[in-house]
Amino acid sequence: MRSSVNIYLPLDNIFKMYSVFEEKVVAENINFDLLRSDLKVNLKVDNINKHKINSMDLIVQEKEYERFERSRLNSSDGDAVEIHDQFYRDHKLLLILFRVLAVMPILRSEPGRITFSWRSIATIYAIIFWCLMTVVVIIVGKERIHILQTTTQFDEYIYAIIFVIYLVPHFWIPFVGWGVATEVAKYKTSWGAFQLRYFRVTGTSLQFPRLKSLIVVISVGCLLCAILFLLCLSFLLEGYPLWHTLAYYHIITMINMNCALWYINSRAIKTASYSMALCFRKEVMKDCSAPIISKYRFLWLNLSELLQSLGNAYARTYSTLCIFIFVNIVIAVYGAFAEIVDHKHGYTISYKEAGLIVDVVYCCTLLFIFCDCSHNATLGVAKGIQKTLLSINLLKADLEAKNEIDLFIVAIEMNPAIVSLKGYVTVNRELLSGSIGMITVYLLVLIQFKFSLDKSTTNV
Repeated sequence: MRSSVNIYLPLDNIFKMYSVFEEKVVAENINFDLLRSDLKVNLKVDNINKHKINSMDLIVQEKEYERFERSRLNSSDGDAVEIHDQFYRDHKLLLILFRVLAVMPILRSEPGRITFSWRSIATIYAIIFWCLMTVVVIIVGKERIHILQTTTQFDEYIYAIIFVIYLVPHFWIPFVGWGVATEVAKYKTSWGAFQLRYFRVTGTSLQFPRLKSLIVVISVGCLLCAILFLLCLSFLLEGYPLWHTLAYYHIITMINMNCALWYINSRAIKTASYSMALCFRKEVMKDCSAPIISKYRFLWLNLSELLQSLGNAYARTYSTLCIFIFVNIVIAVYGAFAEIVDHKHGYTISYKEAGLIVDVVYCCTLLFIFCDCSHNATLGVAKGIQKTLLSINLLKADLEAKNEIDLFIVAIEMNPAIVSLKGYVTVNRELLSGSIGMITVYLLVLIQFKFSLDKSTTNV
């Protein structure tokens, strides 16, 4: 019988191994071929001695045959990936809505693979829809810019600026949507490959409880939130005709859906990490052997790269979204504060200030969801696995198992599960606190200018 060989590296070569791995990740974004070959090395079921199996009892035979069948699965086999790609089936509705809004024209072109093509029906539809909505946005934008140029009142000037800013996301759709569609398609496809590897290693399919129903609720909520938000602004702010909202519905819905998509992806990674940690703990409790620890190590590396590729694939989209949110918060807070202070009859809040406050609350909610989801996903990826590794009784483990535990711990330390927008910014709760500090500084500067201008006007 030809037995598979397990590869173990001495501790003095660990750093060299992971430096090579990181270079491949940078060069190829996600090197699944390397992970696939490593998993094959560690699954000791490539060739089973039939005579040995026949001597086993029925239950053991069934388990061995199941392992043998799993070892034959290949992540390049689209049909096999399609069977285990539960994540795609659960959040398919969200992807359809993105295609309807002409934001992300990616398609399931073949089993187990999501692709993007400039010649596809989805892309052609996206271009036509975007061009038609551009006409509406330009018509409304001209009126908003005219108000901006002719008004002499401070409050109307602030409102005009905000409404012009809300039109800007429409024009960056080709850049942050279609421009990253190829990377997003690769990221979505990698989810299917990961779920197949998860099944090969754990013997169970990865499930996402209540995700499908949650996405239905979120999708409906995004649409209702956009309608409610625009109707509130139309009611609270003067000089904002109801028909102007036609240019904003798809924009606000797109912003809401982007936030929802980030939440869904982060939640899915968190669910996958908890499920993997649970399976790892069960297997280690039964058999704390080197092959088991090794195959989970490479599966964890796959999940860690999946989390990092989330930020890389959507870097343009969420970088521009963050800038949009920051600018909106600064202008809206400054406008509301200035209006409240300028009231001669006291510090009261009128409908106009309430509209600005609604805008601030809306943008702050988006920013919080974006940062908090990433923070929770980052913590979840390593927490369960680390807890299991540290709970292993080393007195009962052999030398090879101890080496694998050391390799696993070093892998977690040298490949931290973080969400980074291509290195420009790390998305976590620190980004939220840093954004609040930056916004506060800008507000203090603007308020000082306003008080200085008011004082000089009074003296004159």
